[in-house]
Order: sequence, then C-alpha cells, then structure tokens
Amino acid sequence: MNGGAVEAGGRASREPSGKALARGGASSSSWGAVWALWLRQIKRYLRSRSRLVGSLGQPVLFLVALGFGFGPVFQKAGGGNYIQFLTPGIVLMGVLFTAIFSGIEIIWDRQFGFLKETLVAPAPRLFIMLGRTLGGATIAVIQGFLVLLVSFAAGFRLESWSRLPAAALFMGLTAVAFTALGTAIASVLEDMQGFQLIMNFLVMPIFFFSGSIFPLKSLPRFLTDVAAANPLTYGVDGLRLALSGGSYAGMGLDAAVLAGVAAVLVAAGAQLFSRIQA
Repeated sequence: MNGGAVEAGGRASREPSGKALARGGASSSSWGAVWALWLRQIKRYLRSRSRLVGSLGQPVLFLVALGFGFGPVFQKAGGGNYIQFLTPGIVLMGVLFTAIFSGIEIIWDRQFGFLKETLVAPAPRLFIMLGRTLGGATIAVIQGFLVLLVSFAAGFRLESWSRLPAAALFMGLTAVAFTALGTAIASVLEDMQGFQLIMNFLVMPIFFFSGSIFPLKSLPRFLTDVAAANPLTYGVDGLRLALSGGSYAGMGLDAAVLAGVAAVLVAAGAQLFSRIQA
C-alpha cells in the first residue's frame, strides 16, 4: 500500500518536471527560430552589395538636391542651416523605405517555396514573424546609420555625440513599426506588383507629411492634423532632437507614441501573418 503510494507520488512529482522540460524545449526552439530568421535577413543583406549601395541612392539624392537647392531659401527665411534640419528626415527616409519594403520578401519566399518550409518549423508563427520583423528592422537601422554617415560629407554636424543612443532608439522604433506594417500588408497579398503599388501609395505621403523636409509649425490646420496622425512625424521629431537639437513635440511624447504604434503594428502583423497560406 505504502509502496504503491510512494510510486504514484513519484510519478506525480516527475510528470510536472517532464511537462516543464517540454515547455522549455518548445520555448528554446521558438527563440532559436527568431535567431535563425534574423540571421538569415542580415546575411542576405550583407552579401548583396548592390542592394546595400543602391538603397542609398534615393536618400542621398534627396539630401543633395533639397539640401543645397532649398538651403539658401530656408536660411533667408530665418530657418537656419537647412542641412541640419533636413538630415534627420532623410535618415528616417532610408529607414522607412528599407523597413516597409522588407515585407516584399514574404511574397518572394512564398513564390519560391521557402515560406512553406518556414511555416512547418516547430515554432509558433508569432516567433517566425518576430524573427523576420527584427531582421528587417535591424537592416533598416543599419541603412539609417549609413545615410547619417553620408550626410557628414554634405556638411551635417551632430549636436552632441552623447545623444547617439537616443538617435538609435528612434531609428529602431521607427524600423520595427514600419517593418511590421510591411509584413502585415505582404501577408494578405500574393503578387509583388500589388505590394509595390500599395507601398508607393503609402510611403510617399507618410514621408512628405512627417515634417521631414519642411517645418510643421506654420502649416495650415488640416495639414498639421494629418502630420499629427502620422507615426513617422514622431520619429522624425525625436531623431531631429537627438541629432541636431530641434523638436516640435518633445522626446518623451515622441518615444511613447512610436513605441505604442510599433506594438500595435507588430500585433496586427502577427495576427495577419498567422493566417497566411503558403
């Protein structure tokens, strides 16, 4: 009797440990999937030198053409050095374009069968989406820092080197938010042409109405409201404060809004990605 009770107690005490071990193994494999997908994104980016150099073309063109073209007019109007004002917006332009267009890789992987292999991995789709999103966001931040390096040649100067971590924070939050948005849209589309059309319809208005290339203070009321509803506005404002000292809303509000938008878009992206059919 006592022996049976001891044996039953032993089994009972062993069962929870086995379940905990299984949960630990599942969790470990899930985070392993995040790491593997993140690393894949980074390796693909570093191996493609044409992509690395080509993605700098549009931000550098805007920086040079607008910076030197409108610089004298901006200065005469009392706005100060236009390169100092413009550079944070152009840096986030590089982040925005790289982040949001990373979603096209989902469509690409679906067409070539890699997505199907990924989805049958022993990891929840949430973790698969997180791995892809973090990989795309990391590449976007790297792209932003490359644009920042190029801007030094155009005459941009940092207000304080000690604020670089804050700059990295705003680039990171912006990158996560718009990579998640690109993932969400790509999850419901099946062809690249449709994705590019929708992205072009979204990206340019998001960029132009963010305060990237002109101050928001003297805009008509309806445009100010549009800018206030644009999440990139808070990224540009926070990054401008970190890099060159000017701010429209304040760093605390900028960071809070961006973090909230990033969380919502990651949740929406995860929900849509969970329904994707390879």
